[in-house]
Amino acid sequence: QVQLVESGGGLVQAGGSLKLTCAASGSILSTHIVAWYRQAPGKQRERVATITRSGDTLYADSVKGRFSASRDNAKNTVYLQMNSLQPEDTAVYYCNVFITSLDRSPVAPWGQGTQVTVSS
Repeated sequence: QVQLVESGGGLVQAGGSLKLTCAASGSILSTHIVAWYRQAPGKQRERVATITRSGDTLYADSVKGRFSASRDNAKNTVYLQMNSLQPEDTAVYYCNVFITSLDRSPVAPWGQGTQVTVSS
């Protein structure tokens, strides 16, 4: 079974940056659309970034201009560069794979996520 592993989270001050990494066994990341989600305490999981197989990206309004998704298909890895972080970005961040960018049912089980905490 595919296992997604997110890493790169941590504690950062407001205005700082972090780069998250999404890795998986096999080639699933390079053959599917990948989306980054986040879930803050008491809130629903929300999609913040989507990257297609060819590298086209789509962002939630709340992160547009600050977050940037990229992928290295040769390494079967997807990244989320997060700049100008704000306390409201504090959440557990997850990645998952989808057949189309409109899908909301992921192909793989959710991983453990990586905690991002932004202090003011």
